Amino acid sequence: MLFNTVHFLIFFVIVTLAYFSLGWSGRWRLLLLASCYFYMIFKPIYFLILLSTIIIDYIAGILLENEQNAVKRKLLLVISLISNIGILVYFKYFNFLNDSLTEVLSWASMTNPIKALDILLPVGLSFHTFQAMSYTIEVYRGNHKAERHFGIYALYVMFYPQLVAGPIERPQNVLYQFHQFHQFNWEKVKSGLFLIAFGLFKKVVIADRLAMLVDHCYNQPENKNGLSLLLATFFYTFQIYCDFSGYSEIALGTARVMGFELMENFHSPYFSGSISEFWRRWHISLSTWFRDYLYIPLGGNRVSEFRKYLNQFIVFMVSGLWHGANWTFVIWGSLHGFYLIVAIFRNKYLPSLKLPQNLWGKTLNVFSTFFLVMLAWVFFRAKNIHDATVILHKISFTSLTDTLQSPLNQAELVFCFMLIGLLMLKDWKFFYVDTSSNKKFWLLTCGLAFLTYFLGVFETNQFIYFQF
Repeated sequence: MLFNTVHFLIFFVIVTLAYFSLGWSGRWRLLLLASCYFYMIFKPIYFLILLSTIIIDYIAGILLENEQNAVKRKLLLVISLISNIGILVYFKYFNFLNDSLTEVLSWASMTNPIKALDILLPVGLSFHTFQAMSYTIEVYRGNHKAERHFGIYALYVMFYPQLVAGPIERPQNVLYQFHQFHQFNWEKVKSGLFLIAFGLFKKVVIADRLAMLVDHCYNQPENKNGLSLLLATFFYTFQIYCDFSGYSEIALGTARVMGFELMENFHSPYFSGSISEFWRRWHISLSTWFRDYLYIPLGGNRVSEFRKYLNQFIVFMVSGLWHGANWTFVIWGSLHGFYLIVAIFRNKYLPSLKLPQNLWGKTLNVFSTFFLVMLAWVFFRAKNIHDATVILHKISFTSLTDTLQSPLNQAELVFCFMLIGLLMLKDWKFFYVDTSSNKKFWLLTCGLAFLTYFLGVFETNQFIYFQF
């Protein structure tokens, strides 16, 4: 079910009203059934895949907590992780790996006997797989007790606000909340509704409007000039931010209305002064997941300098692959890994090249970081490596005499820049959104709702991260 539809609006109102009319036992049952319905709207058969991983990890968690033998505990963890990763690899990466093998064999004048599979990627598989994995890892490490209540554990994995696009939660932050009885709290309802309204505004008004130019240019980059592709890349930088952060804010707001608190997933990322800071602000739930469950187990900072650089590069390369089964995503992740390694190397061995920490130095750091991030987004958005190289080549030879090839007229382009400007002012906290009083709340929230309706691009576009 898409957040940017009337279907979801009706669903949200009915579920929320019913939620507050029930006792605790009725509430978790309602949320679990609602989450099943929410997920099965996409493709009902894929619910069975989700259910199988839930059963496996639920049993694995209890066995891990009861088992004292270290070898057997590790074996149980491995079985749980393999079952999760195996499903993810089968549905998301089988054809990618098989196609890559076919290309390698063709260089040797050989034929790949394995046929491609006709399968669709279950929506949000990468997200709820990682959330399920974090549970068994935390139980194995002794950081969280195994959940005995099967319904509550299933709800932890399937909680509909963050089921298909995060944030990727840890059991320590969410599981205990499902055992609590949340009283109706008007302040949380106000805050949640405002987050929902602002998230929808970012998705429907900003992201989908910017997508018009982005899709127009990136779908046929050979026929576009450098100026058009440069502007499309600039727009995509904000499209993906508004699309995904908009989803996260709707998810946080939906959960908060019912009394649940999910983790913040974005924190003004385009005001970062370095790549490492960018990843502390962008998709926080994923970057911390890779830090805790991949980077640190690889040795983290406790190894030799070369190994530390290698570990960081591996993490970013895997992060790129997590985002999509295409070599363009691997290059995108590898670029960020390269950026980070170069920055660490410069700070350690060439400190004289660091900019002074005054206003101008910090401003230049922000702009240079933004440029590097925007450059990497080309590989994230391009259909293939060939398109990405064409786009980068044309951008490199951009001329101010180029005629902008855009489906948007001048007024619409100006409006897009105004929306981006307002977004950045909000992120810069140039103005503070205060919903403390009822009057301000209704004014701001209803104002956003009306603007979304009158200015929105209503094509019910899927959120970008639904594919991951």
